[in-house]
Amino acid sequence: MFNRLAAWLADRSVTANSISVTGVLCGLGAGAALWATAHTQQPALERILWLAAAVLIPTRLLANMLDGMVATHSGNASTVGELYNDVPDRVSDAAILIGLGYSAGGSPELGFAAACLAITTAYVRCLGRALGAGSDFRGPMAKQQRMAVVTGTALFMAVAPAQWRPTWFTSETSQGLGVAAGALVVINVGCVVTCVRRLSFIVARIPGATA
Repeated sequence: MFNRLAAWLADRSVTANSISVTGVLCGLGAGAALWATAHTQQPALERILWLAAAVLIPTRLLANMLDGMVATHSGNASTVGELYNDVPDRVSDAAILIGLGYSAGGSPELGFAAACLAITTAYVRCLGRALGAGSDFRGPMAKQQRMAVVTGTALFMAVAPAQWRPTWFTSETSQGLGVAAGALVVINVGCVVTCVRRLSFIVARIPGATA
């Protein structure tokens, strides 16, 4: 199905780079929607914002998958295209994870930590390729898994009754931490494990690295 869609886009002169740009716009939009959930007093609007994020995040992933496929179908794959494919990914990751940190029930500190760790997982992957070990996309918290956690969180917040939303560390001056913060804890821990696994992969694949 996706191959047919990529071929259809290529036949209509849709460029891979324009799809990459569309993907990052979806990522920025998702981050903005997540941020806005904490800045509205209307429960119905908050749910709409959560739902918007849940739609924009997989759309961003779809664009990220299609850009390379369209480049292949159109015969325009290039090194610059790789930049369009990878750099927007880092921007989208940061926007979405920081946005979740600032969302209703989130934690800005955990959001920034998750963004940094997400970039680190990509850095370790690129480092492995540069050292000749190849690209390692293993998880447990690669891009797809990170975005699955955020999307699941957004869907839950969009449809779950208010009494199903647990909060921790509430006080007179703070609304406390909620589902979003819990999701960020899972992402942060998973990213640390992912980095360790990928570094182990690099060490195992580089000749003489363990000598």
